[in-house]
Amino acid sequence: MTTVAEVLKSKPMAQVYSVQPAETILSALKLMADKGIGALMVLDGNGSIEGIFSERDYARKVVLMGRSSGDTPISEVMTRAVRFVHLENSTDECMAVMTANRIRHLPVVSDGAVVGLISIGDLVKNIMEHQKFLIEQMEQYITGNSVS
Repeated sequence: MTTVAEVLKSKPMAQVYSVQPAETILSALKLMADKGIGALMVLDGNGSIEGIFSERDYARKVVLMGRSSGDTPISEVMTRAVRFVHLENSTDECMAVMTANRIRHLPVVSDGAVVGLISIGDLVKNIMEHQKFLIEQMEQYITGNSVS
């Protein structure tokens, strides 16, 4: 069973990008576009979680509500009820949380600090790699050949 810690190690970019609650939606969108990510943590000045801002928040709470990205603070549209996981949680547990709550991103918290952010894509990639490994092992067992 794969843990969140293992998923984070396999990510090419494990840095957590964040904004502060008073920053504008536009500044958050620019950061997301620049880094090629779909969500940002919203942290206060001490690094405590205030919320999370995702592409879904933008679509539903900005565009559909007619808000201006240039002068609306993130605090008005971020998701405040943040679900999170710990390094020792399994990928199965993460998938269950994401499915039950219909979310695509989970912050990873260790000792009270955000140490990572995993997406549904990270989990699917990990599951696919694990399945490929299992298939190779079964093929090796069935054929009696060593896979290198």
